[in-house]
Amino acid sequence: MNNRIILLKNLNNFVRGAGAVLALFFISFQAYSQSIAVTGKVTDANSGDPIPFANVVFKGTDIGTTTDFEGYYKLQTTKKVDSLSVSYIGYISKTKAVMGPTQRLDFQLEEDVVNLQEVVFIAGENPAFEIMRNVMANKDKNDKRSLAAYDYETYTKIEIDVDNITDKFKKRKIMQKITSVMDSVEHLAGEDGKPILPIFISESLSKYYYRSDPKLKHENILKTKITGVGIEDGTLVSQFIGSSFQEYNFYQNWLNIVSKDFVSPIADGWKLYYDYDLTDSAYRDNDFCYRLDFYPKSEQDLAFQGTMWITKDGYALKQIDATVPKTANLNYIEKIKIQQELEPTSAGPWIPVKNRVLLDIGEVTDKMAGVLAKFYTSNRKVNVNTPQELKFYAQPIKVEEDFNLNNGNDFWDSHRHEPLSSTELSVYKMIDTLKNIPVVKTYTEILKVAINGYKKVGKFDVGPYLSLYSNNTVEGHRFQIGAKTNIDFSDKWVLGARVAYGLGDERFKYQGFVERIIDRQKWTTVRAQYTRDIDQVGLAAEDLLGNYIFLAATRYGNLIRPYRYDQAKFSMQREVVKGFTPKLTLNYKTFDPLYNFEYYTGEGAEQSSHFETAEAIVEARYAKGELFVQNDNDRISLGTLKWPIFTMRYTRGFKGIMGSDFDYNKLGLNIYDDLRLGFFGTSSFTLTGEHIFETLPYPLLKAHIGNESLFYTTAAFNLMNYSEFVSDTYVSLKYNHYFQGFILNRIPLMRKLKWRLLATANVIYGQLSDDNKALIAETTSAGEEIEPINSFKKNTPYVEVGYGVENIFKILRVDFLHRLNYLDNPDVSKFGVKISFQFIL
Repeated sequence: MNNRIILLKNLNNFVRGAGAVLALFFISFQAYSQSIAVTGKVTDANSGDPIPFANVVFKGTDIGTTTDFEGYYKLQTTKKVDSLSVSYIGYISKTKAVMGPTQRLDFQLEEDVVNLQEVVFIAGENPAFEIMRNVMANKDKNDKRSLAAYDYETYTKIEIDVDNITDKFKKRKIMQKITSVMDSVEHLAGEDGKPILPIFISESLSKYYYRSDPKLKHENILKTKITGVGIEDGTLVSQFIGSSFQEYNFYQNWLNIVSKDFVSPIADGWKLYYDYDLTDSAYRDNDFCYRLDFYPKSEQDLAFQGTMWITKDGYALKQIDATVPKTANLNYIEKIKIQQELEPTSAGPWIPVKNRVLLDIGEVTDKMAGVLAKFYTSNRKVNVNTPQELKFYAQPIKVEEDFNLNNGNDFWDSHRHEPLSSTELSVYKMIDTLKNIPVVKTYTEILKVAINGYKKVGKFDVGPYLSLYSNNTVEGHRFQIGAKTNIDFSDKWVLGARVAYGLGDERFKYQGFVERIIDRQKWTTVRAQYTRDIDQVGLAAEDLLGNYIFLAATRYGNLIRPYRYDQAKFSMQREVVKGFTPKLTLNYKTFDPLYNFEYYTGEGAEQSSHFETAEAIVEARYAKGELFVQNDNDRISLGTLKWPIFTMRYTRGFKGIMGSDFDYNKLGLNIYDDLRLGFFGTSSFTLTGEHIFETLPYPLLKAHIGNESLFYTTAAFNLMNYSEFVSDTYVSLKYNHYFQGFILNRIPLMRKLKWRLLATANVIYGQLSDDNKALIAETTSAGEEIEPINSFKKNTPYVEVGYGVENIFKILRVDFLHRLNYLDNPDVSKFGVKISFQFIL
C-alpha cells in the first residue's frame, strides 16, 4: 500500500512538472513569435532639432528604417531582438535596450567631432556619379525657378536660444539671478540633451509670391506672434521672420548664407567640390529614391556634408539634410544645418514644403555662452504659373497694418501648419518670465545702446554715444548731447536736435531738424535742417556718411584745414518706381576758415577768406532688386543681389541768393557693385567721376580723402595725405578682393589659422584747371603764408595697391600698401602698414 501511494505521488509530481515545462514552452514560443514595435524620435542633443534620414536598426539584424523629416521612426519585427541602434553621418551612434512588445525610445545624438571621412572607391566608376549626371540633366525642369510664377501660404517659426551653458557661465552674476528659469531649462533638456536658454520665439503667417520674368518677389506678412527678451515693437522684426529670409534653393550653384557663398551639392561643377557615396535606395513617401551621402573635398571650404534623396523617376531632389561643419573657414559659426523636403507642383518643378535651418554661433570665450538660431517654414496651398501684375511686386516685404502683433491663441491654434510641441509651449512661458527679471532688463538696455548708438527714453532716443566726447586743437575738450523722437512719439514726424560745447574755443555748436514721412509704401520724406558747427576740408561729415567710426576718429587731435559753418538744408525724396529714387536738396552754407586761407575774388587783386553758397542738388539713384526693411521711422537698405547701384548727381549753385557768391555747375556719377566669384572669393568696386564746370575756391572743389592715421579705411586713399590733392575733374576706382580661404585653405600649416588673403587697388585720375589754380592766393592779406594745394600731373593717375591678411585672431586685419607714384610730394610714404579691427564671419 505504501509503495502504491509513493508511486502515485511521484506520478502526480511528474505530470505537474511536465505541465509546467510545457506551459513554459508555450509561453516562450508565444513570446518568441510575438511582434515587437518600437517608435520614437531622434534629435540633436545640442539643439533639440529633429534629425531626419537617421538609420534606425534592430541590432544584429538587417531590419531597419530611417527617420522622417520630423525625426520620427517606427520599426516592427517578430524576430527576437534586445536592442536598437541609431546612426547618422556626423553623429556618434547610440544603442538602447528593447524591452516589451511596444516601447517608445527617443534618441538624442551627440555630434562626432572627428574629421570628415574619406570616400574611397577601389575599382570602376563611383555608382553615385551616374545618378548625379542625371540630376544635372534634369535640373532645369525640376528647379522651381523655371516656373513662370508661383505663390503659396507659408508658416514660419523662429527660436533663438543661448546654448553651451557651462558651469563657468552659470556662475556669472546675471545667471544667478535667473535660477528659476535655469531649473526649467534643465528640465526641458531631456535625458541626454544639453540645456538651452530660450530668449526669442516667433511665428508668422504670410503669402509669398514669385515671378520669373522679370524676376520679382513679394511677401505679404499677414499675422505675427513675437515674444523675446528686449523686443518691444515687432514692426522691424516682423519683416525678418517671414519666409523671404529663410528661402534656400539647392538648384542654385551657390547659396548665400550669413553673407557667405556656399556651393550646393548639386551645383553644375559638383565633381570639383564634393565626393559622393550611394548608400541606399528606398521609398520616401510614394517616390522610389536613391540616397547619396556627400562630403566636401576640402573640409575648410564653404561646402556641405550630409545626405540627399534623389527620385528615380525624374532625378529630382526629394529631401536633403546638409550641414556646414565647424572645420569650414568661418568665424564664430559652429554649424549651419539646412533640412528640406520638396514636393512636385502640378507643372512639374519641385517646391520645398518644409524647411528647417539651424545656425549655431559658438562662444567667443570660455566664460561666455553660444547662440542657437532655429528657423522652420512650412509651405501650403501652392499655386503655379499665375503671375501677378508688375506693380504688385513693388514692395518686396509688406507687413499688414492690422497684423495685430501677438494675436490670440485661438487664431494660431487654427492657422498653424503644425501644432506647437510641449517644449515650444514652455518656451513662450519661460521667455515671458525671463524678460521681466530686472537684471535682464538692464543688460538688454546696455546691449541696445551698443548696437543702435542711442538710449531710448520714453518717446525720445538720446545719443549718439560716439559723439558724446572728443578732443582736438580747435575746440579742446568737446562735449555733446543729442536726442530725436522715435515711433512712440509719431510714425509720421521725426524731430531731432543736438548741442555741443568746446572748452577750448568757448563756443556752442548745434543742430536741429524736422522730418515728415509722407508715404511708407513708396518711401517719401521731406526734411528741413539747420546746423552750426565746425568741419574740415576734405574730411567733411557729408563725405564720410556710413563711416561713423572713422569720422569720429577725425574729430580728435590736430584738425586739418578746419572751418566754421552755418548750414540750412531742405530735402525731399520719393521712390517713384521700384529701385528708382530721385531726391531734391536745397542747401545754403557759409565758410569761415580757421586756418590761413584766402582766394582772389576776381575783382582786381582783392582777396577774401569768407564765402557763402546757395545751391540746388538733383540726385537720381537706381538700384535694381534692392531690398529694404523699415525700422520704426528709418528705412534700411539690405543691398542688391547682383545688380550695381547707380547714383547720378547734378548741383547748381546760384549767385546772389541770401548773399551767395558763386554761380556753378557740378555733375557726378557713382557706380557701386559687389561681385560674388564663388570659391575665388568676393570683390567690390566703386567707380566715381565728377566734373565742375566753373572756377571756384578749392574748398568748393573736390579735396580727395587721405589717411595719415595708423588705421585702414575704405573711405580714403590710404597712402595719400590729408587734402594732398584737389581736383575739379576726376575719375576714381576703388577695388577690393577678398579671397576668403581660397588660397590659405590649401596650405597645410595655414589652414587651421583660418587667415584670409585680400588685395586692394585704388586709382584716381584728376586735374585742376589753370583758372582754378590762379584763384588760390599765396599769402593772406596780412602777409601770412598759405599752404599750397597740389593737383595731379597731366596723364599721371595716382595709384596705390595693397595686399593683406584678415581674420587674424578673428578680429584683426593687416594691410601692406604701396604707393606707386607722386613719390616726390612732400612728407609722403611709398609704403605703409595699416591695421583695422573687424567683426566678420
